[in-house]
Amino acid sequence: MNTAKTPEEIPEIFVDNWNRRRPDLMVEIFEEDADFINVVGLWWENKGDIFKAHDYGLKVIFKDSTLKIIKLKTKKLSETSAVVHAKMELTGQTPFAGEKGGTRKTVFSFIVRKKEDGIWWAVSAQNTDIVGGAETYIRTEDGKLKPVNYRKNKS
Repeated sequence: MNTAKTPEEIPEIFVDNWNRRRPDLMVEIFEEDADFINVVGLWWENKGDIFKAHDYGLKVIFKDSTLKIIKLKTKKLSETSAVVHAKMELTGQTPFAGEKGGTRKTVFSFIVRKKEDGIWWAVSAQNTDIVGGAETYIRTEDGKLKPVNYRKNKS
């Protein structure tokens, strides 16, 4: 079983099992009723759904990908709770409609807590894409999201 003895081990176990294509082991760090929000806002509200989403993703969208941690920061909230931010780099995403996927960087935020047995568990996780040169998005009239930077694009 993949058990985390420190908050920092949560993203490490996640990444290790992502790269091994083992969503069954990846979800062992999550509590049964954990939440997971992906980069486009899809929200899974329990361990079973988190598994199904990652099982599909690792077979189709990310079957040849590699995920690695490039920065890790933990903020302890108490002796039994913490927020762990992990900046990650993803390479090898499956091409889509003839377009090869380039390197992506994201920030994962894990909310974790320690149970009586001393093991740390993920209560919630959110993955956010890093969009270089952008401050936010704007929804265009045709309904598309467009990254924008108000400081650079002053009219």
